[in-house]
Amino acid sequence: MPLLAIETTCDETAAAVIARSREVLSSVVASQEHLHARWRGVVPEVASRAHVDRIVPVIDQALDRSGLSIHDIEAVGVAVRPGLVGSLLVGLAAGKAIAAARGVPIVGYDHVLAHLYACRLARGEALEYPCVGLVASGGHTSLFRMDGPLEATRLGGTIDDAAGEAFDKAASLLGLGYPGGPEIEKAAIGGDAQAHRFPRPLAADRDRLDLSFSGLKTSLRYRVRPPGASGERPCPSGAGLADLAASFQRAVVDSIVAKVDLALEKTGCTTLAAGGGVAANTALREALTAVGSRRRVQVVIPPRALCTDNAAMGAIAWELLEGGHDDGAMLDVTPGTDRSAAARRA
Repeated sequence: MPLLAIETTCDETAAAVIARSREVLSSVVASQEHLHARWRGVVPEVASRAHVDRIVPVIDQALDRSGLSIHDIEAVGVAVRPGLVGSLLVGLAAGKAIAAARGVPIVGYDHVLAHLYACRLARGEALEYPCVGLVASGGHTSLFRMDGPLEATRLGGTIDDAAGEAFDKAASLLGLGYPGGPEIEKAAIGGDAQAHRFPRPLAADRDRLDLSFSGLKTSLRYRVRPPGASGERPCPSGAGLADLAASFQRAVVDSIVAKVDLALEKTGCTTLAAGGGVAANTALREALTAVGSRRRVQVVIPPRALCTDNAAMGAIAWELLEGGHDDGAMLDVTPGTDRSAAARRA
């Protein structure tokens, strides 16, 4: 009984065919990175138009790779929150059309919780609950207490920029390409992470699990272009660039890890699940693994292909379907929040 999952929350058009056993029979992702590179960030109108062009070919390719046809699909799952409204609506329209034509159930799932469900796919079996969930991406940096795949209590998160957004803006300041995360990571190779002492806002605050990256980003800007400096300054290069990139990356990683460590302490959970595009960063993966070793907790991080936006993590729709859910024709998008309908403010 295969499920067709559709993901169009931001700038990736993705579809996957997933068996009830959670085996991913196929997964196809069409990236829009080159379309948004000139603006060094996602332009919502450009993203939604690109989804319109790509959604049908991507779904067809996912079906073809699975060895199945649209007539074999017995359910549809669509990411309906959070995200860019224009992008979300393209995926929703495609999902509703297929569900209606096939006469099969359709459910809307939460993109953020799906990032954490990717840990379930990576592990090959259900996670141990309760656990601490970290989602770090271009649009979200949040910590949750997870009491089940669909039961999330938000513990804290960024009060301004997301970690991925901070990387994008830092890359722009340093004259690097887009998306910023991989560019910063590449530029940081061989750099001295102690060369520049960037701030870690809120990292030392043990009364809250919130994060902030705005001040860190501003600090980098002043290193590159000091206040009052006249004229345009050339972007750093060579060892100077590597040191700046490595120091900035370390500050982002330290900020996240400090709050993950505090969340594990406060909740007493013995499992940490991490997902989202920033979780593909090698320095962060190593730092989270080190926290796990020190605290003797299990750390589950998906392979990089399951960290960035994809539809395979839409396997979370099976949890809804097995719970008897069918959103039907009334399913709609709920953009603009990184908290699912099931999440409660801690």
